[in-house]
Amino acid sequence: MDQKLIFVFPFLIFAFFVQNIFAQCEKENIAFQSGEKITYDLYFKYGVINAKAGIGTLNTTTTNLNGKTVYKTQLQANTTGIADKMFPVNDTLTGYVDMKLVPLLFTKGASEGGEYSSERQSFSYENGKITIRTIRYRKGKLSFDEIITTDKCTYDYVSVLNYARNLDYSEMQPGENTHIQFVSGKKIVDMYLRYLGTTKVKTNDGKTYDAIELSLMILDKVFADQKEAMKVTLTDDLNRMPLIIDTGLKFGTMRCVLKDYSGLRYPIN
Repeated sequence: MDQKLIFVFPFLIFAFFVQNIFAQCEKENIAFQSGEKITYDLYFKYGVINAKAGIGTLNTTTTNLNGKTVYKTQLQANTTGIADKMFPVNDTLTGYVDMKLVPLLFTKGASEGGEYSSERQSFSYENGKITIRTIRYRKGKLSFDEIITTDKCTYDYVSVLNYARNLDYSEMQPGENTHIQFVSGKKIVDMYLRYLGTTKVKTNDGKTYDAIELSLMILDKVFADQKEAMKVTLTDDLNRMPLIIDTGLKFGTMRCVLKDYSGLRYPIN
């Protein structure tokens, strides 16, 4: 073998492997576009309490991150009225993915019940590995600052929603799982994106939509247990617009129900 080829060959293999890490995370975005804005009514449930609690928004724009044009998706939830006096919630979750939906950065600022916490998860793709730095502060004090490495695509609370909106559910059967990795706190966990089937959903804009129901289940390998991290209902059309989002809080659960939308990629039938 030519000496030059012998010298270059290992670097070609290495470059291919690194590129393959990117490739396995890439997914064509056919569901949403920059400028999409969705507004929700919030409902808080805790014990016997089940009441309208405030306003939520889900906005997607393009922005610049480290010299690259990326999608920025932001989910905000803010309580008002009586709910705000009983258990105030002001949460902002922001996810940045590249134009092929590869996760790059996730931030969360959460004020729940008067207690504030913040999180940051940054993703880098180098040396054939995905490195995730995950940091959390609670009450102004550092809870952890960890480095995680993996060779499999891994998602956060926002990028997983963008991923779910771009899956093909046409051939799936109710109960079928799509396995992914997910960052939970300072560790990587397995997650099932579980297809629950189709239904019809009436939302707070007065319309009834054909819909897809999904459950995002975190798997605990130690106890073989499953914990629902989020439940999402999407329109059964090309937009895959989130109609209802259920998430857990420190106390109780929060439900987002569609109230209004604008800037969708496709017309709603």
